[in-house]
Amino acid sequence: MKGRGYNGNMTFRKLAEYLGELEKTPSRLEMTRVLAKLFSEADADEVKIVAYMIQGMLGPKYNNPDMGVAEKQMVKALGGEAGEIFGKTGDLGITVEQLKSQIPNYKSQSNSNKQISTSKVYKKLQEIAKASGLGSQEKKQQLIGELMEQLDPVGAKYAVKMILGKLRGGFSDMTILDALSWIITGDKSLRAEIERIYNVRADLGEVAEIVKEKQSDEAIKRLSVTPIIGTPVLVARAEREKTLALIWERNCPTSLEATKGTAAEHKLDGLRIQAHVKKGEVKLFSRGLENVTVMYPDIVEGLEKQVKEECILDGEMIAVDEKGRYLPFQETVQRKRKYSIKEMAVQVPLKYYVFDVLTAGGESYLDKPNEERWKKLEKLVNPGDVVRLIPRKIVNSVEEMEKFFKEAMAEGTEGIVVKKLDGKYRSGSRDFGWIKYKKSYDETGVADTIDAVVMGYDAGQGKRTVFGIGGFLIGVPDEKTGKLLTIAKVGTGLTDQEWKDLRFKIADSRIKEKPEIYEVSKQMNCDFWVEPKMVVEIKADEITKSPMHSSGYALRFPRLVSFREKKPEEATSIIEMKRLFEIQRSPPHLTSSLPVLFVHGLKSGLRRV
Repeated sequence: MKGRGYNGNMTFRKLAEYLGELEKTPSRLEMTRVLAKLFSEADADEVKIVAYMIQGMLGPKYNNPDMGVAEKQMVKALGGEAGEIFGKTGDLGITVEQLKSQIPNYKSQSNSNKQISTSKVYKKLQEIAKASGLGSQEKKQQLIGELMEQLDPVGAKYAVKMILGKLRGGFSDMTILDALSWIITGDKSLRAEIERIYNVRADLGEVAEIVKEKQSDEAIKRLSVTPIIGTPVLVARAEREKTLALIWERNCPTSLEATKGTAAEHKLDGLRIQAHVKKGEVKLFSRGLENVTVMYPDIVEGLEKQVKEECILDGEMIAVDEKGRYLPFQETVQRKRKYSIKEMAVQVPLKYYVFDVLTAGGESYLDKPNEERWKKLEKLVNPGDVVRLIPRKIVNSVEEMEKFFKEAMAEGTEGIVVKKLDGKYRSGSRDFGWIKYKKSYDETGVADTIDAVVMGYDAGQGKRTVFGIGGFLIGVPDEKTGKLLTIAKVGTGLTDQEWKDLRFKIADSRIKEKPEIYEVSKQMNCDFWVEPKMVVEIKADEITKSPMHSSGYALRFPRLVSFREKKPEEATSIIEMKRLFEIQRSPPHLTSSLPVLFVHGLKSGLRRV
């Protein structure tokens, strides 16, 4: 933030009024308009903190401090009749609003206190978050009390929600990007250009500041954005294809491309990690933009020893056995923890398999061809125990690709990823520059697992009564409308322990009413609704058309594979569901190892004789 050091003109009361308006707005388009108006009123010095605070945060997702305040501490900080009112409302934001509105002299405020700026509230929230060590809870309670004294009822309501992490705007990052387009063009036409910036600098506050400063669609379009070490880049993602022959056809459609070949790499079932390596400092980010550096000291040490220059690397972190074979995801995910980190690092050592470089030596590699990026990787990484290059081979035929695939499966991989040698790194995008292939599918099989968002659950019956859950509703996002659309209720495929784990994981996400972004038919209603936080990996036998589900599709025999380390917006989209449905319905290609010429012949209408 620049200029006056956060001393913006927007009062916190004004921001709180906008938050109240957003709470009551079910339409994504109307939300976009409200957000655009809010950003228009914020000046260039404060738009960054406004972008954070409307999400209930004090910084970007990868650097957002934990307030460390639980509901019990908040009740103590509010004092008076807070406990009694909270018992009735179940919402501490509403509780403090009632306290300040109805009870005489409760933390009295003058009219001038309604004019406290958003930037001053932001600073006070930072103080609360930073209070640590001996007596920190008492200090936090004191600071909360001081802040409540300065706020009117509406401002106090939303400040409390921010502190508790209970602010629910109901909009996604993409809605914010739409709103930023709106303040310049009056519509969403600039969204793609703003998203281009966000994909490389995944910090909504910084993006809002850039847009506010440029104030011109032409200036935004001309803006060249390169990765910065310390700010995560949204990862590139792979498309799917049903057979290896079709993958070859996409990557090498001409004889010249067939001569050059295409790159095939192991696809690991681990944790996607982006490593930012600087002299004296290494940061690790998950695909969900979480800073996970402290969890993996062995990976940090390996990067410090084995990487030759400052860079940003993309790769997969996975546990291996004594023979070097990849272990199942359940082994790797044990390392994602806040406690007993060093002990677990000894019990479950990890390896970091690197497959791409995004920037090195101050130069961006995003637009360089895959072949050049790989050559740079080979120079960047010293051979060693912890950091390794992903097993990779240039294949010159479908048969070579199939052989590599079988070898990869024998080593415990999920399958392979096939990459165009001239392909760029498409941050935040999914395209056919990378194509994943997990196994051979028959003509009715679903060509991949589906990452879906848990929307709600039903109370358990019979044996599952003890678990408190008997089935759960899942859905996928519609990027056009911002809605979550249902695809299945899952009630099979979980062990007793997984039912218990699922109930435990969603306990804090339960809410009283179905969110406006959930589009659910009456037949699919649940006993309990949850916030859209958890993503699960689901396997199904088939995707069918369904009038009962709001997506128009249903999963036949859905079953849980794993809990995913993803954000809801990274779940399988409705567009991807449609593609999976189409792949499933496409005519079977006799075998993945058929010559590509023969596949062309089938598509041209020739018959087998």
